[in-house]
Amino acid sequence: MSEGPELVEQQGVGVQDAFQRLWTPHRMAYIKGQDKPDGDDEPGCPFCRLPALDDKTGLIVARGDVVFAVLNLYPYNPGHLMVVPYRHVADYTDLTVEETREVAEFTQHAMKVIRAVSGAHGFNIGLNQGHIAGAGIAAHLHQHLVPRWGGDANFMPIIGQTKVLPQLLGETRDLLADAW
Repeated sequence: MSEGPELVEQQGVGVQDAFQRLWTPHRMAYIKGQDKPDGDDEPGCPFCRLPALDDKTGLIVARGDVVFAVLNLYPYNPGHLMVVPYRHVADYTDLTVEETREVAEFTQHAMKVIRAVSGAHGFNIGLNQGHIAGAGIAAHLHQHLVPRWGGDANFMPIIGQTKVLPQLLGETRDLLADAW
């Protein structure tokens, strides 16, 4: 049986309470917008840069003719991936027929793979079109697939503003890519 991490008592001001604290300093990169493009240009777009990386480094699960599936670097749940066209295009209505078809096919296949690998009970699937709709990278269309399980929402994200993920992204990528 593993003993777990060493606990270190912090000296400071305050009254001890009953709360446990889960520190997630790696999330500060997301909060500060690290690696988010400043504008709508292709050279600054992470979705345009990803296909040049090897699959493991880029967390790419699968590649198609005109789209690819990649894990979200800041997932809502384990297995949260995105289907992204290679072409730098912002609006769903600007997709070609081939891109629209392959986005749909990848979405269906990703659902089957995630169910087979992790037994997901359901999915949230969607596109955030534009900054006003919540798109973090509005200049390059990407469709989210978020696996869901009964009881997967608890107090941590609501009260603690923290999401607990049971698996490292590289391990998740390998499982999904192998099953793809």
